[in-house]
Amino acid sequence: MVITEPARQTPLYGEFDVVVLGGGPAGLLAAASAARNGARVLLAERYGFLGGMGTAAGVSNFCGLHANVRGDIRQVVHGMTDELLDRMRAMDGLNHPHLILGKIHAQAYDISAFKCAADDMVQASGAQVLFHALATGLSRGEDGRANALFLETKSGRCAVRARIFIDCSGDAEIARWAGLPLEKGDERGRMLYPTLMFKVGNVDGARAQEAWKTIPQLMDQAAASGEFTFPRRGAIVRPQKHDYEWRVNVTQLANADGSAADGTDADSLSAGELEGRRQIVQYLAFLRAKVPGFEQAYVLDIAPQLGIRETRRLVGAAVLSKDDVLGCADFEDSIGVNGWPLEMHTAGDVQWLWPPIPQSRGYNQLPFRMLVPRPGPDVADNVLVAGRCASMTHEGQSAARVSGSCFVMGEAAGTAAAMALRAGVAPADISISALQAQLRQQGAFLGGQD
Repeated sequence: MVITEPARQTPLYGEFDVVVLGGGPAGLLAAASAARNGARVLLAERYGFLGGMGTAAGVSNFCGLHANVRGDIRQVVHGMTDELLDRMRAMDGLNHPHLILGKIHAQAYDISAFKCAADDMVQASGAQVLFHALATGLSRGEDGRANALFLETKSGRCAVRARIFIDCSGDAEIARWAGLPLEKGDERGRMLYPTLMFKVGNVDGARAQEAWKTIPQLMDQAAASGEFTFPRRGAIVRPQKHDYEWRVNVTQLANADGSAADGTDADSLSAGELEGRRQIVQYLAFLRAKVPGFEQAYVLDIAPQLGIRETRRLVGAAVLSKDDVLGCADFEDSIGVNGWPLEMHTAGDVQWLWPPIPQSRGYNQLPFRMLVPRPGPDVADNVLVAGRCASMTHEGQSAARVSGSCFVMGEAAGTAAAMALRAGVAPADISISALQAQLRQQGAFLGGQD
């Protein structure tokens, strides 16, 4: 059964050179880079802050900034990302990198510092930000090109026009409305499982010490005795800036049939939020009972939303694959690199697959074509897609969905959009060598002989 709404006239909020949807790592750098390169930019974000999964989902940990290069762990994502990190560091909101699984670095941060640094960077670029703006649809011209994006705001429904749209929504929303080819999950539709992140406070850091090393074994023992049950193995429990606050990545959200909770389904999301908080209460009981230093711990904060790892993905001009990641692939149209391994959140577990260490250089290049729709009749050729919904296989996306790769894709997408406007061509037709030269000038590392 459906209800027919009356036709209505939608007010035009504004006309821009570039509209970016989604203010996560990809979106905030897409907006800032496009604006710095001369475009008039609007960044539309559903929440009242930027950062995406890095703030709204409580991740508080940059993954993919580093790679294990023949046994030497080094930062490989640079460019405008360095400026963002510097802004966070100036607020004392960025930890030193820490070792993960003995093989690679991640970098914890203060979520409030990320929010403020992202605000500063986007505003300093000259881009305009519209918060509390939920995208609801797209209009297309007779030539198939995207014309206007519809937004629901606290001021009511409005439309924004642009010459180029950059989809950093995470769920490929613009790409879907533009009729671009999409995939979801693996060949059987199975997606990576989401997590609801939380923090605990009042931890006795002196007694907890390096508890992240012992907690997985304590969980196995508690599960074997039947005293506690857990939604998944592979818990990540780490201290924050101060050792009395720890972040916890352990929940796993599934539908009633056992499949991963779906970030594009309202009922599935709602059930996942409820189940996530139930799991948090149970896990706190385990921490208090079994982990030294956590006896008086309490739930300090629960993320505003589930941490969604995978939903829709563009099927673009190039598709990043598992073999590309594990084989440290090169691409002639490289826009930067990904140094994170395959991190597959499967039912009840987390599976990791790595390029050979220390034999390999530890990173793959990311091709510009993974941001670009495949050419064809009536294709919206004025749309780019960056972030976790860019063109990757299910396995490839498990690696390149992390913040480091999203920063790379966002900076490249925004730079490419501005260059395309200056040249009067579709983004797919810009000079790749000119794009690479501009990215290098901005400080980006593209791999290869850089």
